[in-house]
Amino acid sequence: MTLPTYEVFAIKYAQRDARRTSHFLGGDPHDAPMPMDYFVWLIRNSERTFVLDVGFTAEVAAQRKRVMLRRPAEGLARFGVDAQSVRDVIVSHMHYDHIGTFGDFAQARFHLQDDEMAFVTGRYMCHEHFRHSFEVEDVVGMVRMVYEERVQFHHGDDELAPGVTLHRIGGHTAGLQSVRVHTKRGWVVLASDASHYYEHFEKGRVFPTVFNIGETLEGYRKLQRLAASPEHIIPGHDPLVMARYPAPSAELQGVAVRLDVMPGG
Repeated sequence: MTLPTYEVFAIKYAQRDARRTSHFLGGDPHDAPMPMDYFVWLIRNSERTFVLDVGFTAEVAAQRKRVMLRRPAEGLARFGVDAQSVRDVIVSHMHYDHIGTFGDFAQARFHLQDDEMAFVTGRYMCHEHFRHSFEVEDVVGMVRMVYEERVQFHHGDDELAPGVTLHRIGGHTAGLQSVRVHTKRGWVVLASDASHYYEHFEKGRVFPTVFNIGETLEGYRKLQRLAASPEHIIPGHDPLVMARYPAPSAELQGVAVRLDVMPGG
């Protein structure tokens, strides 16, 4: 069977200034600027549309001192995608910057790993060390989605549709998942926070917010097995993504880039 191909876009919705010492477990000897971008991802072809992650709200941006550029739904609208009509949202994990505007997706079912829901509703949330990256209203809201039969749980690796597969990585959170997408340039892996920056998976370094260091490091190997090449791995927060990939159009310059073409293509 010939697999369908998909277009894939990274849509930037927020940013913040930071330094290298904030992005590596154990710190970094070079205290240089290392800003962070925040993305949601659009996966689509003529038959199906998927959204990976849904960002945070302006209220949370102000609370956490992030620079909000546009609500994720506004970024999707620039592609002609109405958030209210999206049927499938993949949740890589439930940190505040990946699940916060779920309410904008009124008809969606949310694809989530069993381990992630157990994590955010279980004993580890008794510890501020793990709890600080979650917003309790997001967690409560997703529990409500379960009771409304709008969450589809996945246990480990799974096929969502021909050419779109989910892969439990863990590490950063207990149930983090990445997404592999079949494109015209081969298998592209949207790592999300399985690797925040290129430097994490390229050099085997770890972001400080971590649940399981061993799973994080093993996850880098899994990302590389899944992808057609290291150039087919897309990290979750690296501004280099916007620099390496082309904008879909002049109007979307600085807003989004296209990932189903080679870097610089």
